[in-house]
Amino acid sequence: QWVYNILEKKAEADRIIHENPDPSNGFVLVPDLKWNQNQLEDLYLIALVHRRDIKSLRDLTAEHLPLLRNILQEGKEAIVKRFGVPSSQLRIYLHYQPSYQHLHVHFTALGYDAPGSSVERAHLLADVIDNLAMDSLYYQKRALTFPLRADEPLLKKFQEAGKV
Repeated sequence: QWVYNILEKKAEADRIIHENPDPSNGFVLVPDLKWNQNQLEDLYLIALVHRRDIKSLRDLTAEHLPLLRNILQEGKEAIVKRFGVPSSQLRIYLHYQPSYQHLHVHFTALGYDAPGSSVERAHLLADVIDNLAMDSLYYQKRALTFPLRADEPLLKKFQEAGKV
């Protein structure tokens, strides 16, 4: 609901850094709640897509390339304009498994060791775009490895199914 409240401007409208209002290929860029916006060393923003039918990386196909390219280009431009941080100093990625089921992209300062920015969980947006350009169904076909904490219910389900 937090995501939908932002997209519908019922909450945090004053925190929006950039918006592309296109219903198909648009998004809202907002500071992540983990970032207090006082220093750029731990810059952390989230792009939330307007579309509600894309839950995660697994749902993406070549059809979504215009959306992903918009997020990459416009997100970088908005950050350099607002904060003066060049794209060469940004890590731009998606999580798999995501923490919530609505497609979102993370923009963090390159030097910031943000939670979930490690290779096991983070998929760089530029790589995602390249992979989908090569094979529209790349993320439906590919095995995706991801870490789970010992207390996560999903791990318990894997253990019960004999998959771990």
